[in-house]
Amino acid sequence: MLLGVAADAALGDPRRGHPVAGFGRLAQTAERVLHRDERAAGVLYSGLLVGGTAALGVLADRAARRGGPAAEAAVTALATWAVLGGASLADEGTAMGRLLDAGDLDGARGRLAHLCGREAAHLDEQGLARATVESLAENTSDAVVAPLVWGAVFGVPGLLGYRAANTLDAMVGHRSPHYLRFGWASARLDDALNLGPARLAAVLTALCAPVVGGSAGGAWRTWRRDASAHPSPNAGQIEAAFAGALQIRLGGRTVYGHTTEQRPIMGEGRTADAGDVRRSVELSRVIGSVTGALAAVAVVALGVRRRG
Repeated sequence: MLLGVAADAALGDPRRGHPVAGFGRLAQTAERVLHRDERAAGVLYSGLLVGGTAALGVLADRAARRGGPAAEAAVTALATWAVLGGASLADEGTAMGRLLDAGDLDGARGRLAHLCGREAAHLDEQGLARATVESLAENTSDAVVAPLVWGAVFGVPGLLGYRAANTLDAMVGHRSPHYLRFGWASARLDDALNLGPARLAAVLTALCAPVVGGSAGGAWRTWRRDASAHPSPNAGQIEAAFAGALQIRLGGRTVYGHTTEQRPIMGEGRTADAGDVRRSVELSRVIGSVTGALAAVAVVALGVRRRG
């Protein structure tokens, strides 16, 4: 797992043939066949794709074990590298920070689509910075902390199964009329899988905040006070913690292509700016490194317990 974390930090995502992109194309094909405006069709869709991916992980894990420790380590490292998104997340956040620093709001509006699905056409500098910080926070939990947690507990099947569920949520777990019923199962499964990791990510945000000049106490207080008001049971956890850590305000009017949400304000003080985007990137990186170390410790502890 540590090799996979290091590979993600050093190499980022592969430019061609990314396994997650391949899974996305498969999911699109399956959607065209299975889509119906009903929850049962969505349950079948999510069950087949997530269950099939986890089963593939079980087969890969068993084959690797027969090949010996080196093969098992290689397969686990490759799976970890494939599912993590920490380096790409940091790259996108850094690019947004540079565009905002340069005053290139049109470039930043176009770039925001790499991080989230918000409508950016009418966002000003502060709106773009706020959207970036919120997306960096949420994806630190979803694309870094959560896969490592499930990988530590269930190995390769946990890594691949979680990433499949999270990808389906991003694709069909929307509240638009087209996906309201069909995407319900994917959205609820992703919520369930992130209940624990999201709260761990908020705690780690508080612990790591001083490393980037943030406030550990602010992160803890804002998380405990404001997270539950967020419409998402999980995204609000780390977004509130980031707001407190950076001592800024997040939340407010949020526009997507299919809906507009008036989210509660999290945190207090000033609004986000380009400097907060840069600090969010660094905080995300620190959280990812600490989570990788904790996941390795958990793997060893669980292994000792099972042998005992």
